[in-house]
Formats: sequence, structure tokens, C-alpha cells
Amino acid sequence: MKHIVLTGGGTAGHVTPNIAMIPRLKELGYTISYIGSYEGIEKKLIEEMGIPYYGIASGKLRRYFDVKNFTDPFKVMKGFAEAKKLMKQLKPDVVFSKGGFVTVPVVIAASRRKIPTFIHESDMTPGLANKISIPFATKVCCNFPETVSELPADKAVLTGTPIRQELLEGSPERALEFTGFTKDKPVIMIIGGSLGAAAVNDAVRAVLPELLKTFQVIHLCGKGKLDESLKNTKGYVQYEYIKKELADLFALADVVISRAGANAICELSALKKPNLLIPLSARASRGDQILNARSFERMGYSVVLEEEEITNEKLLETIHSLYKNRASYADAMSKSKLTDSIEEIVRLFEQAVNK
Repeated sequence: MKHIVLTGGGTAGHVTPNIAMIPRLKELGYTISYIGSYEGIEKKLIEEMGIPYYGIASGKLRRYFDVKNFTDPFKVMKGFAEAKKLMKQLKPDVVFSKGGFVTVPVVIAASRRKIPTFIHESDMTPGLANKISIPFATKVCCNFPETVSELPADKAVLTGTPIRQELLEGSPERALEFTGFTKDKPVIMIIGGSLGAAAVNDAVRAVLPELLKTFQVIHLCGKGKLDESLKNTKGYVQYEYIKKELADLFALADVVISRAGANAICELSALKKPNLLIPLSARASRGDQILNARSFERMGYSVVLEEEEITNEKLLETIHSLYKNRASYADAMSKSKLTDSIEEIVRLFEQAVNK
């Protein structure tokens, strides 16, 4: 029996690609275990799937001053001791890491036991946790052609990001029923990420009356970000978070407005949805979303508006232009060579296990 340990945590983006891999791994007869942090978002998501879950201590490595910088190194050391013990106990044939600080001890512990270890980097430039882990990895799977040159030549493999297959099976008819929309107006979907993006929400709501003259609007605005005053607006629906109906809503949407997190944009590209990306500002992040968005723009998949340049007029003009030229964006995405990331990555596991 082949045994794989999946690891990744801290944000949904470090878990969903792992979740996307699980059905295929089961088909191929893998026993699956998951290592994450004690109480991260990953614990609930993985336990819901009935996968054995093991928590370890997790500390963050910061590039800036924070009081926790004095205590977190001890958590990292504890996490490393726990990861070493788990590798000995679980004896996996292969380890797959999706990033986040909890994965660093797991990757190092696996490498010390000579277990083939694969890392996945979704963003264009590797985050700090993955940077630390790369020397210990067998191969590094990545998402953007530009990333390959940033990685050791003998380790980089361009695979794309694993996408949940159920997202490809949505029904516009079910979405019409769910939203109460009509067939006579095109649909825009706005996605602010799992936590919602206040800047994106505010920008869209500021132009909503104008938008509704031409479009119907689905707004996934994030937890606690509903606007009660817009509750019964015709042609506008808002949800904090959608799980089950997401594939249907995607199927109904003509164009999508989204943040530029790597998983989100890879889902848009797999679904061939013309999109406007509003990346998280470099002031609020390490700037990875801006790099992701610009890469997709260069490939002809997306239009990009940075937060700082948004005005009501510019936003409306960009949305109308995106809708008008939607076929050319869908066409560019259809030509992408990264069609089946899951198969690409699983092939690497199979080669390592069969060796």
C-alpha cells in the first residue's frame, strides 16, 4: 500500500490544492495522512473529509519586528521534533507540501529520512516557508513559467495548480434557480477571497446602480461583509461565503472580478472565465498578487486594475471593455498548456514511489 503525507496550512490557499488531489490519490490506492497545525483552518477542512489528521506546533518566521519573534523559534523546534516523530511513525513513501510555515519541519524531517518530498509553489516568487524548504525537496512544482528560472534547475517542474474537479461541473440552470436571476442579462461575479476584500467590495458597491443597468451581479463578499441596505436590490445577490453552489455560480458568470491569489486565478483559468484582477496592494502584502496578476495579463488571460488606480469611472469602463472582449480572453486561456496539474503532480509521486 502506497502511503502519502500531505501538509500545508495557515490559509485556505495552502489547503485547497491538497484537497483537490485527494480523490485522484484515493483512486490510485494511496493511504493518505495530513500534517497541519494544531488549530489552523486546515484541521477542520481535512477532518471533514475523514482523512487522519496530525497537528504539530507551528511558529511563524517574520522579516519584521514582533514580540512573537522571541517565542516562535521554540514552537518551530517543537514542531520539528513532532514532525520527526510522525515521519518515523507513519513511514510515508512520499510527502507533498503546499506551503505555509507548518510545512517547514515536515519537509526537513522527511528529507532526513530520505523520503521523496515534493513542494508546490503557487505564487510567482516563492514565499519564505518554501524558500527554506526548497533545499530539502526532491522537486518543486510551480504555477508560472516565470518561476522556473527562480528555482534550482534540477528541481523545477511547471505543473500548474491542482483544481477541485467539481468546479468544472457547474450548471447555469441551477445557478439561475439559486439566485433568482433571469436569462436576459449577463452576469458578473465578484470574489473577495475567503476573508472578503473590503477595497473590492466598496469599489463594486460604489458603481452598483450603474452596473445593474447592464448586468446582474453575484457578490461573494466575505464573512461579516454583507450590506443590509442592498438586501432586496433587483439583479444583485450577496453571500458571505459559498461552498456547495460555487461551481454553479461560476458556470453562470460571464465575467469575474477577483483578487489575484494564485489558487483563485488558476481556477479562473481552468474555467476559462474572462476576469478583472484587483491584486492585494503591495502595502498590505509581499506583492505576490501583483506579480501573479501581471503574469496572467501578459498571457492574455486577465485585465488588471491595481487598488490605487481605481475610480468609479475607470472601474465601469474596464468592466464593460472586459465583457465586450470576453471571447479573446477565453480563447487565450483555452490555449494554455497547463491542462491537468493533478495528473502531472501525481506522475511525479508515482515515479518516486516506483523507484
